[in-house]
Amino acid sequence: MPDISVAELSKDLRNAIAGLETSEGLEKVGIVVRVGDGVAWVCGLRDASYNEMLQIETPSGVVEAFALNLMEDEIGAVLLGSDSLVSAGNTVRLRGAVLSVPVGPELLGRVVDPLGRPLDGGAPIKTKQTGLVEREAVGVMGRKSVHEPLMTGIVAIDSMFPIGRGQRELIIGDRQTGKTALTIDTMINQAKQNTGVVNIYVAIGQKSSKIARLIERLKKEDVMKQTIVVATSPSDPASLLYIAPYAATAMGEYFRDNNQHALIIYDDLTKHAVAYRQMSLLLRRPPGREAYPGDVFYLHSRLLERSAKLSEALGGGSLTALPIIETQAGDISAYIPTNVISITDGQIFLETDLFYQGIRPAISAGLSVSRVGGAAQTKAVKSVSGNLKLGLSQFRELASFAQFGSDLDESTRNQIERGQRLTELLKQSQYQPASIWEQVASIYAVTNGLFDKVSSRKIKDVQAAMLSHLSAERSKEMAEINKGDKPTEEQLKIIKKAATHAAKGFEEA
Repeated sequence: MPDISVAELSKDLRNAIAGLETSEGLEKVGIVVRVGDGVAWVCGLRDASYNEMLQIETPSGVVEAFALNLMEDEIGAVLLGSDSLVSAGNTVRLRGAVLSVPVGPELLGRVVDPLGRPLDGGAPIKTKQTGLVEREAVGVMGRKSVHEPLMTGIVAIDSMFPIGRGQRELIIGDRQTGKTALTIDTMINQAKQNTGVVNIYVAIGQKSSKIARLIERLKKEDVMKQTIVVATSPSDPASLLYIAPYAATAMGEYFRDNNQHALIIYDDLTKHAVAYRQMSLLLRRPPGREAYPGDVFYLHSRLLERSAKLSEALGGGSLTALPIIETQAGDISAYIPTNVISITDGQIFLETDLFYQGIRPAISAGLSVSRVGGAAQTKAVKSVSGNLKLGLSQFRELASFAQFGSDLDESTRNQIERGQRLTELLKQSQYQPASIWEQVASIYAVTNGLFDKVSSRKIKDVQAAMLSHLSAERSKEMAEINKGDKPTEEQLKIIKKAATHAAKGFEEA
């Protein structure tokens, strides 16, 4: 056996090491173990974070996903694309970033999906910033109490259940009772009154035809230019329905954090909860009441807490939320409705019976409430609508008793008749939001008995005549009322004179 010199061996080893070619940088990759129903189970990615983005490499291209279930030996990832492209054995890589979406003024006037991709056939959207889909809500010290009004243009809401900037007001009711119609009118009013409020409408699992009609109406009313529509349809993966409201909130937070005011409408959170239930069951999470997972309350609380009125130190911007919940047979004590009622600052309950009686918007005076909006109500509307809610509730109670007997005393009859006039006054056609002065004049005329000699059937006619006269002859004084301050005695005299004059042409013989 030949002698091998240690020096020669050392030299050979050094030469071999010098000539060794290694790839630059090590990368952790995982493998898809199984896939189905929009969920992929991946092993080998022990360092994945909650909500971290993943890239699944398939023969047809890259499919994106995000991690939701983190276990010791595998992770459950929810796909953001079609699961038909993904199969067992595909390579999975960590993106090193959590889920985020483009944010900024470039999105205004556009229809996008929850990932910020255009759906309107327009040019690709290039924004300067992105926002985290999941973000911690502003703390108590960074907030200010709600004190600025957000006028909806709907007389019944602005007078009895006022909404303030930064408030979360739930709109709840059965299907086909006018929930979306209320929110569309609110968006239209922001443009009509030139409030500068940015609208964000989130369609969660809504029919494409409904979304198309809504967009067409917003364009017709010239509202689309200050609106972002985030759209998902029932055919989209549950993962997109799940992230849609969070992504839209991130878009709204951009305006709030830049000293602006935004209004976000979630239509509707019932479908959002159903999409989350579907994902949770597929991820093998333990089901609870009505098969919803145990954290379904946290699902909506962490979403709605992000809407707030910021303190002056943070710029004073606001994000107002109008979540929508669909009930079954008017049952507001069901699981998801009670959850969201307890999270929000009040609710507007729409009754099916009122809707089919022709009372639209079909707002229940007894079951609706605005817990913080009173502090934000304009002084003008507040000065004339003090006893409106009580009077309407008493009328509906009296009306239900009156149908059992005809021998009513005069004061009861008068109260019922005035209640009927008030009910007629609060009826409002869709897409016709009322300005502050129109609301003040109408409520003042009815509550002060100026229309008492007019039949309830003719209230809308006499109201139109009065408003037409005031608009044509007293536009300067009405513009002053529109600023929101309490009307002066002189301004009230002008309204009284116009109402009395209009009523004479419609008085019953």
